[in-house]
Amino acid sequence: MSRRRTRRNKLPSEPVELDITSLSHEGRGIAHIEGKVAFVDGALAGEKLSAAYVRRRGKFDELRAVELLSRADDRIDPVCQLAGKCGGCSLQHMNPDAQIEFKQSVLLEQLQRSAGLQAGSFELLPLLKDAQYHYRRKARLAVRMVTKKGGALVGFREKYSNFITEMDDCKVLVEEVACLIKPLRDLISKLGGALLIPQIEVAVGEQSVGDQSNAAEGEIAIAGKLQVALIFRHLKALNEDDLKSLRGFAEEHSIEIYLQPGGMDTVHKIYPIEGEERLYYHLPEFDLRFSFHPTDFTQINAGINRKIISKALSLLDLNKDDVVLDLFCGLGNFTLPLASRCKQVIGVEGSEEMVKRGSENAALNNLKNVSFYAADLFQSIEDKLWSSENFTKIVLDPPRSGAIEIIHQIAKLGAEKIVYISCNPATLARDTAEFIKTGYTLKSAGVMDMFPHTSHVESMAEFVKDKKSK
Repeated sequence: MSRRRTRRNKLPSEPVELDITSLSHEGRGIAHIEGKVAFVDGALAGEKLSAAYVRRRGKFDELRAVELLSRADDRIDPVCQLAGKCGGCSLQHMNPDAQIEFKQSVLLEQLQRSAGLQAGSFELLPLLKDAQYHYRRKARLAVRMVTKKGGALVGFREKYSNFITEMDDCKVLVEEVACLIKPLRDLISKLGGALLIPQIEVAVGEQSVGDQSNAAEGEIAIAGKLQVALIFRHLKALNEDDLKSLRGFAEEHSIEIYLQPGGMDTVHKIYPIEGEERLYYHLPEFDLRFSFHPTDFTQINAGINRKIISKALSLLDLNKDDVVLDLFCGLGNFTLPLASRCKQVIGVEGSEEMVKRGSENAALNNLKNVSFYAADLFQSIEDKLWSSENFTKIVLDPPRSGAIEIIHQIAKLGAEKIVYISCNPATLARDTAEFIKTGYTLKSAGVMDMFPHTSHVESMAEFVKDKKSK
């Protein structure tokens, strides 16, 4: 049995020549080999190339581009030399303008397929873009000691592999983190407990509000100097010499270091000792400052986050009499800007800890017209006291799975407008179909490039209540 399975799964050793007809939603080239679908990493629509097998599956095969025989107009040379190997990016070979247009096409296709909406039946929002490189403020870097590589590897895993990419730099991590990869490799290689550290989690905050006047056209300046926090996951206790080395590293590079010996509740700061376990980010347009723990969920791309908030509030067209409901509110990323523009806001989130953080941030910004509640938003919300408010507008920012469980209950609240921010166009399109059934119309939709050089699609949709449904 095992011998036949090994023989059947053995990959062809010779590259195959392919014509790429289109792109999958993951940004891989689509071709056909004797009628079978083939997904080709590193390929663009319209190209002819040779590709090597990576995996064979029942209904499709997976390959990677080896040699270009003809080149698409949208192809560029990747800025990073590791782009074809490292799993941190998947689209560095595509022109950034073409990347976001591709993401828009994914959203439009999903809306047509799931909601029956043709392009032109709703307004297409302008594409939102910001910095293309050194934008990423949150990441999980894998760590492994590899003797034949001369020490520790720190970075993202390779594509189609559990191996860690051998890297000394990164073009998507903020520069304050990218420049630490090589020093981190050297540090960990010298630790007695190097084999005990499988992961470093990265979180970055801002120390002060910066001057916005020098921002490049089309971009929003990021506030002040960045503060880096690194969370070292370790499987067993580290000895005192290793702890001393970590503190010395933190002092040398002016960063914060946390340890995580177990679950998330074991995370604690070891340098600097003084000060609370908080980082900060700012929304200068709204004169707001947010505090967060390094393990909290925050948006990884600060520049595009600011633009998304600004656009969402513009679509809501808030006035001083509006009462707004912010569902899946997190630590108040939308809630507090909303509160600065309307009469009252209620933020609801599944995590008690994030509800506490939202209240903490409301107090930090002296906002009195906002309240936070914890609730399971995948269950009925009709019996919740806060749901009895007369909401005029709603913001919805669910996880990838969407909000299908409560769409009809949201509709019953009768808000005149709903703005839905999504990290998954498939579930947004599915939920759009449900909103239409409840008497809402999709007025506008568009995409934002939250993760440049990846196939991740962030999108926004504006729904208005049909007059006849009021």
